[in-house]
Amino acid sequence: MPISSINPATGEVLKTFDSLTEQQLEEKLARATQTFRQQRRTSFAERAERMMRAAEILEAEKKTFARTMTLEMGKPINAAVQEAEKCAWVCRYYAENAERHLADELVESNASKSFVRYQPLGVVLAVMPWNFPFWQVFRFAAPALMAGNVGLLKHASNVPQCALAIEDIFRRAEFPEGVFQTLLVGSEVVQAVLEDPRVAAATLTGSEPAGRSVASIAGREIKKTVLELGGSDPFIVMPSASFDDALGTAVKARTINNGQSCIAAKRFIVHEAIYDRFEKDFVAAMKKLRLGDPIDESTDIGPLATEEILKDLQEQVNVSVAGGAKILTGGQRAALTGALERGNFYEPTVLADIPKDSPAYRDELFGPVASLFRVNNIDEAIELANATTFGLGSSAWTNDDIERERFIDELETGSVFINGMVASDPRLPFGGVKHSGYGRELSYFGIREFTNIKSIWMK
Repeated sequence: MPISSINPATGEVLKTFDSLTEQQLEEKLARATQTFRQQRRTSFAERAERMMRAAEILEAEKKTFARTMTLEMGKPINAAVQEAEKCAWVCRYYAENAERHLADELVESNASKSFVRYQPLGVVLAVMPWNFPFWQVFRFAAPALMAGNVGLLKHASNVPQCALAIEDIFRRAEFPEGVFQTLLVGSEVVQAVLEDPRVAAATLTGSEPAGRSVASIAGREIKKTVLELGGSDPFIVMPSASFDDALGTAVKARTINNGQSCIAAKRFIVHEAIYDRFEKDFVAAMKKLRLGDPIDESTDIGPLATEEILKDLQEQVNVSVAGGAKILTGGQRAALTGALERGNFYEPTVLADIPKDSPAYRDELFGPVASLFRVNNIDEAIELANATTFGLGSSAWTNDDIERERFIDELETGSVFINGMVASDPRLPFGGVKHSGYGRELSYFGIREFTNIKSIWMK
């Protein structure tokens, strides 16, 4: 089945690729297995030199890579440039820190010497999403390759050019052939690859259903997995917060990547003392955002990645409104003209008075749609923030020390950002709890996920 790259701003088919045949897929699996035998014996210094070259390529050609991202999935071009820069950052971070993160750890015991050694697992399958088509891959690949593993990338089918560009970066960085390979295949092939005994583990960033599927297959095969799934992140604003800072960040946090981010703020929980002002100013700011061609640097919000995503978002909004939610602005597909007439554009939207049983209350809305909630006190804020099956990130705005400690202690998420927007950082572990997944990426936690944590006891 062909894999097509389609510009979501215009509907134009950019390029079409043939899926791998069974023989081609077998050749890539065999090459990965053979390469791992060599890769695991390379030194950290060799790997670091190559990873630094990957960082240099990303920096030098960031505008080219950004254009590929934007044309394939619609993110604003400036954000795409920043994504390429962040990929260079994670490559450098692990080039500089991998050896320290994986150094032998001496442990006192009844042995004459005992220690822990971290060794690579082997071939790791990465099932990656389209929304951050470079970053999601590099935040897996940089630590995995520096640990001595090799990677197989099954990228989202709407970003094949991004997938091939990433493979080419590692090739040009002079990693051995087979250390990182892209598999241009449909999702129906994932099970067979994961069941292959030559594949040691898997990581997935994506939807909850996709995570359940991969976890189920890997569980039957008794293979390690790391899952980073969806989120319905709360953004809590208390009266003591810096109002202008919170407001400005709230707009950015909801509309980053055209609203298509697992860690984008989605539910805005505001104390009643400042709610009316926040609602008025937030709606006004959302109305000012400029929709348009994401290649244009003045564009704030580009198209949603696919027609299906747009239809799903509209259905969620419609069901929420039918249940009693109120549209304060937006609420429908944006009608642009000219070459953008067929694009997947959705108006920046704000909903209020949201009923408990509606999608806007409980689900992840993957687009520029914000849900506003009024609460009377911090107890209600925390209860509402935790009233979801997701637990990825959270942002709380307060300058009260007691409130800060309560948010840190009681919010059921993998990360809590106080007076800041949730973001991933190579220096900090990233991941979620509940239905947002398990395991961690980044920091020393992430590089150890795909290692054999081996205990050594010597007399």
